[in-house]
Amino acid sequence: MLKLLASGSALALGLLASCQSSAPTSAGAPATAAPDTTATIAPAPAAATSAPTEAAARAAVARHIQTLPNAALFVPDSARVNDNDATWQVLVPRTDWAGRMPNRARFEVDKKTGQISSAPVK
Repeated sequence: MLKLLASGSALALGLLASCQSSAPTSAGAPATAAPDTTATIAPAPAAATSAPTEAAARAAVARHIQTLPNAALFVPDSARVNDNDATWQVLVPRTDWAGRMPNRARFEVDKKTGQISSAPVK
């Protein structure tokens, strides 16, 4: 019976060792794993600055779009900008929304702070 338990625990240790990402170490040595350098890190959004002009708002939204995981779906060169007193409303066409209405994503850019928020198109 003791022999069966010993072989079972050896099998369990073997299975656990096969799941480890680093090479097995001796029982007395601490395990240190190498840092994963292949992980993809999303870029940090650009620091918000004021957007006093239409061109600045358009550029801020274009930078913001580049930080999104689905950035390839947006066409910032064809964006429309509306002046809404304290904010700029930037409507950016999406390629996956072609043929449907609304076919643009809406971004609000605060003129004073440059903060960008997205909202549904009404």
